Amino acid sequence: MSNKHIVHIVKYRWVWMILSALLLLPGLIAMGYSMATYPNHAPLKVGIDYTGGTISQYAVAEKVRIDDKDQLAELRDGLSKADIENPYIQILGVNPTAENKNVETIISIRTKFIDKDSQDLDKITSVMKQEFPSSELVSVSSVGPTLGNELFKHSFIVLALAFLGIVAYLSVRFRFDYALAAILGVGHDVLFVVGVFSILGLLFNVQIDGLFITAVLTVIGFSVHDTIVTFDRIRENLRYYSKKMTFGEIVDASVNQTLARSINTSLTTLLTLLALYFFGGVTTKDFVLAMILGIAIGTYSSIFFCSMLIEFWNDKKNKPVKAA
Repeated sequence: MSNKHIVHIVKYRWVWMILSALLLLPGLIAMGYSMATYPNHAPLKVGIDYTGGTISQYAVAEKVRIDDKDQLAELRDGLSKADIENPYIQILGVNPTAENKNVETIISIRTKFIDKDSQDLDKITSVMKQEFPSSELVSVSSVGPTLGNELFKHSFIVLALAFLGIVAYLSVRFRFDYALAAILGVGHDVLFVVGVFSILGLLFNVQIDGLFITAVLTVIGFSVHDTIVTFDRIRENLRYYSKKMTFGEIVDASVNQTLARSINTSLTTLLTLLALYFFGGVTTKDFVLAMILGIAIGTYSSIFFCSMLIEFWNDKKNKPVKAA
């Protein structure tokens, strides 16, 4: 087996540990701050799917800039005067198509739940017409508070079941230390994605919905798949080279043997997702962004984080104990 490696896991393992800590720390701080400040004590800013409420979206012919605070302040004041409590206003960009060639901006207004007998939707439309004469109501979606709470609980149940299934599979497929490293790798990836969205929620009011949970589940599957490929190669090389090479050398060689495959698979997926992010619909941007972040960090963790963990544990396990 060749000793020429592109990537050295063992030699720079403390670098990978520090890098992982630096990747996770800002998100963990943001999650802690969010839990301390949000009324529902959630680590992320949750959307209508989980809190309940109504989102009405209006198509506007003129370009409305996100940083135009005066214009948004006037709209918010108009809604407040119309007895619309705590409206959350979001400006969404539009990719021009033949169907919406006259639409430059989508203005999304989230409010408390509006039932069918309420006049609040008419009030919002009236205020929008005053501020933006060209505005037209294009969609209305509502989720009741009870349904929102149920969806929130079910989402956590789905995530818990996914983790339990992965733990069961890896425990049967690999040794305990391999399985534990893969699980920590999944946790590493999920924490990174959740942390980034927690930061985005604090800075740009990005909210999570059911699609975000779907993206996280997809990231979990991708992360485990990529890690298993690397672990399989390590296990295979141990059968043939355990007497000729140290465990660290086998890990380095195995990672480098699967490196091109991991990068090529991730790169082709990321290119597709980037195209969807920049040219796809507005409603799926956050979902696609979560996928991009998850696949990028999943590729990193399978190569550097998980492999480094099993080498580190093996080194500690085989290290001779000093006499007292």
